[in-house]
Amino acid sequence: MGDLLEVRNLSLSFGGIKALEDIDVAIAEGETRAVIGPNGSGKTSLFNCISGIYRPTAGSIAFRGEPLLGQSPDAVTKRGIARTFQNLRLFHSMTVLDNLMVGRHLHFQKNFLAVVLRRRGEEIRHRRRCEEIVELLNLEPVRTSRVADCPYGVQKRVELGRALATEPKLLLLDEPVSGLTQEEKEEFAYWIHEIRGRFRITILLVEHDLRVASRLASRMVALDHGVKIAEGTPAEVQRHPEVVKAYLGD
Repeated sequence: MGDLLEVRNLSLSFGGIKALEDIDVAIAEGETRAVIGPNGSGKTSLFNCISGIYRPTAGSIAFRGEPLLGQSPDAVTKRGIARTFQNLRLFHSMTVLDNLMVGRHLHFQKNFLAVVLRRRGEEIRHRRRCEEIVELLNLEPVRTSRVADCPYGVQKRVELGRALATEPKLLLLDEPVSGLTQEEKEEFAYWIHEIRGRFRITILLVEHDLRVASRLASRMVALDHGVKIAEGTPAEVQRHPEVVKAYLGD
């Protein structure tokens, strides 16, 4: 399989601060890859560039062989890239199922006739897709509950489900197991594995828990102060002297 995402010579600066410097990352279709590094290393900045939230100061990003830079976040989603956030961004006053339905909005027909006729059949199809995600992520007990009334671990699953509802080709997961108990981490890792197999989605994840990252990803990229310091298998990256230094100091 070819590369689904290609990031070349990517740099990002905020005034005199370099958040990313000359980053190269290529992700093959069907791969699960992890990005690791200490706080402030540029991991989320990389995600923000890919998803259209930040505009890099230099470099290029190609998705399925076509340039991605300059696209708005909603246009990036329409191209087939979805993401979750380290700090959850859900509609807390809405139900779990309705939050998933938000992820389906880009697939609704938007022509005038469809709006006038209120095509019930189309809504049923989209709702059926969301119900499949509810079942997969074990959200049935809370499907009609307000998100604000759900525990944090459940809210993490809801955000994952909403991203899945967009039917992405590439899924960006920003610290998916942060703040979870060990049992919840194991469950979440299982769901990520199931999602990759069932929906054939390519996954790029940022994760601080190296055990979870090693379990899920076949390859890792390590960043420190906006620079790529290592790339390879999880074992190779975690033994790399620069990675050890970044996490533990001299």
